[in-house]
Amino acid sequence: MNIPGDLKYTKDHEWGKIENGMLRVGITDYAQKELGDIVFVELKAAGTKLKNGDTIGTIESVKAVSDIYAPVSGEIAEINSSLADTPELVNQDCYKAAWMVVISMDNPAQAKTLMDAAAYREYVKSEAK
Repeated sequence: MNIPGDLKYTKDHEWGKIENGMLRVGITDYAQKELGDIVFVELKAAGTKLKNGDTIGTIESVKAVSDIYAPVSGEIAEINSSLADTPELVNQDCYKAAWMVVISMDNPAQAKTLMDAAAYREYVKSEAK
């Protein structure tokens, strides 16, 4: 399982990368493997205001439809529009090409409450038992 050390993680299996007061968000390698082949991604529009835990979109696989949650409060500054036409990118490159949204954080300190790679690895192990 691929868990990059430079990212932050949620218990809902989203990852976040802090970039100049913004948080780039996607779903983890564990999440995409659990979902299986991704066939559809729908994201809320840029400009949408979010609270921590709000839905930023949905992801549909051959197995299930799942919500994607905001790890922090803020406003969607950018969405990855390429996922509308090529949702399979989530299975191919969940940490680079298949980021979902960039959130302009209301409070950048909120990102410090997310799990680091070691904590997320332990969380996934405990969830898999």
